[in-house]
Amino acid sequence: MSHTAHIRSHRKPRRNTNRLALRAGVAGGVLSTLAVAGGSASAAPAETPVTGSTLEMPTVTDALAGAAAKSSAATELAAQDYEYRAELDKQRDRAADTARAAAKKAKQEAERKAEAERKAEAERRAKEARAEKAAAEARERASRQAERTTLTNTAATATSSATGSVGTVLSFLEAQLGKAYVMGATGPSAYDCSGLTQAAFKTVGVDLPRVSQDQSTTGTPVSLGNLQKGDLLFWGGVGSAYHVAVYVGDGMYIDAANPSKGVVKQKLSDYPPTSATRVL
Repeated sequence: MSHTAHIRSHRKPRRNTNRLALRAGVAGGVLSTLAVAGGSASAAPAETPVTGSTLEMPTVTDALAGAAAKSSAATELAAQDYEYRAELDKQRDRAADTARAAAKKAKQEAERKAEAERKAEAERRAKEARAEKAAAEARERASRQAERTTLTNTAATATSSATGSVGTVLSFLEAQLGKAYVMGATGPSAYDCSGLTQAAFKTVGVDLPRVSQDQSTTGTPVSLGNLQKGDLLFWGGVGSAYHVAVYVGDGMYIDAANPSKGVVKQKLSDYPPTSATRVL
């Protein structure tokens, strides 16, 4: 005997593998027997004697068949429920896709309308700005026309009321010869070109505009070959003249020339003008 034989083992006793296999075999055999017995019972002649040990077999077989039928019905119901749930999921997905598409379309339509409204507003403002600019230009033209008409009427009145108006203007200009040229000066000790002509015609009641650009739009235009004493001479375009003088006859004019010359009498041929007007 081993010297450890008297010591009890602490390991759990192993299950008897053979006993488990035997139980499984017996259970399988019973089920097989029940199946065979059920088949034999349905096929056996009516006169076959039935012993007491086999009277319970149809009841067991019926129970198994009922359980199988219930299991099959449950499986079918489960499959139908799965298909129903899957169809619901598909419908929800389609509804979600439709909702997203509708939302996207609505957003695009809203953005399109907003852009159209922005463009319409910009066009409206641009149209208003153009209309306002046109109205301002029209008012400016009307004002200039009224001023020219006033000057023309004033000149006509002065001509009819005083035969010696031109002589008065020329006498004034002769008296200013030798005085200094100063930009922006209107007399009496110094002048620029338009300041001198404005002061000269003011002596006979004709109020000329202050600068040569505006003076070039007053009176009645005359050709350079038909000049008379007292006509205004201009250098530059009508409405944009940069110099003005007064014709005094015999091919001569008086002007406030520049800072180096001052107020002088010069030959028309030395520096020919580009246009002329008559206000007296």
